[in-house]
Amino acid sequence: MNSARRSMQSEIFPDSLLADGLSLLCKNDSAIEGAIAARREITLSLLGQFIAIIESFNPALSLVGSRTRHDLVLRHILDSLAPLGHFSRHCDIRYIADVGSGAGFPGIPLAIALPDTQLCLIERKGRRAAFLRHVQAALNLGNVTVEEAEMEKVKPGRFSLVTFRAFKPLEPKMFKKLSRLCEANGAMAAYKGRRIKTEAEIAALEQAVPALAGRWELLPCPVPMLDEERHLLLISG
Repeated sequence: MNSARRSMQSEIFPDSLLADGLSLLCKNDSAIEGAIAARREITLSLLGQFIAIIESFNPALSLVGSRTRHDLVLRHILDSLAPLGHFSRHCDIRYIADVGSGAGFPGIPLAIALPDTQLCLIERKGRRAAFLRHVQAALNLGNVTVEEAEMEKVKPGRFSLVTFRAFKPLEPKMFKKLSRLCEANGAMAAYKGRRIKTEAEIAALEQAVPALAGRWELLPCPVPMLDEERHLLLISG
């Protein structure tokens, strides 16, 4: 058993951490509360099961770099859910694609929190796609499908919203590949960190894609109990 696995499994999990974090998200954003409040217990249960599955598979698949459950909850689970209010206010969330889904972030937490939204998890690596299919079956997430494919081979124009946490920085070639997945008037949402770094990134992207000017918004997206900047880069169609 490697040191990362010993560290994560031996830590005494603070049972209230996930519940407290979810409560803080709801307290800070009424739109998140509206989405989660009525299903709070089942949401907590499914997220807890997802955490357990990740811990079980992480030693073999290196799904996340977090060495403790504390980091897993803050940096992955709550981080994935923090933009929920922005999605509700600014986006059409009928059909979301999570591109480069990897361990299922943000796709799986979003699918748990938004049971009426269809989530397509796009992952090119076979072992990780198999892991995502296992999660979908184990949690009985009927609103989740997994596509094991390069994004270039995914049928275009299908999604009302395309999310991603990878692709840093967002370069012109990658931007064009991602945008082709959006339906007419669809949007893209990139999970980002520091504002100053993201503004520099989007300025460089605008130089290569002038049509992007006026189509993007950088929204603050704080994660409870995490003292680091988080933002959502929202690009409209």
